[in-house]
This record gives sequence, C-alpha cells and structure tokens, in this order.
Amino acid sequence: MKLAHINIVARNADRLATFYVDVLGCEILRKPKLLTGAKVSQGNGLQGSDIYSIWLKFPGCTEPFLEIHEHSLKLDRHPPCVNEPGFGHLSFQVIDIHEMLAAIVGSGGKKLGEITNFGTEERPFLIVYTRDLEGNIIELEQPSM
Repeated sequence: MKLAHINIVARNADRLATFYVDVLGCEILRKPKLLTGAKVSQGNGLQGSDIYSIWLKFPGCTEPFLEIHEHSLKLDRHPPCVNEPGFGHLSFQVIDIHEMLAAIVGSGGKKLGEITNFGTEERPFLIVYTRDLEGNIIELEQPSM
C-alpha cells in the first residue's frame, strides 16, 4: 500500500491552485478535469455531484500529489483549527522560512503562530503555522542546512 494523493476541497479551485503553484512551487500535474455523471455520485455518495478537479505535483517529489476539488454542491464551514481532530495540515520544508511566510501572507494567506525554533541554537529547526487563501493550515519547516 502507498499514499496516492492528498485532497483539499476548495471554494475556488483555480484560485487555490494558483496560490499553491505561485507561492509554494507546486506544478500542474495534468489538465484540470470536470468529473460528472452517475459514477461520480455513486463513488462519493452525493446525488447530482459534479467535481472540478486539479492535480498538482508537490515540489521535489512526484508522489503523492495534491488534488484540489471544487464541488458543484457546496457546504461551507469555518476554517479548521490547529488542534481540531481530523486532517491537520500540509507541511513544506523551505530554505528561507521568513521569505516563504511573507510570500504566503502577501498572497492572501494568514500567519497563525510565530516562527519557533524546535531545534537547538547550534542546529536550529524553525517552524511556523499559516493558512492558505481558503483557511487550510500549512506548516513551514526550515531545518538546519
């Protein structure tokens, strides 16, 4: 068994995919598709379900990939909290955590916490939690080089 992909349901899939491409360095893996018809509804249990699907390749790896869906039948919710049960966050290792945090905030994301050293003074391991454009949680990690 292996992990195939990670899915985020978006309010606006194109806008969110652009954020992940432009800010976090993901790449389009395939042309966006509209998934529609009885098989889609049968598979996800939602009658009359259409899904606009975008696949992105994470930087530095081919698998798993990030799948962004925009459903024709939408429910809204409040942005998830860091300590909420269920899917927690995506984590990206970066070269410059300050630069990436500024890019996320400058592109409409939000900072949740402060940059914190989980390593030592000699071998720092910096982390910070942020949100993407739609409120999904992203952790940034900057290990010692």
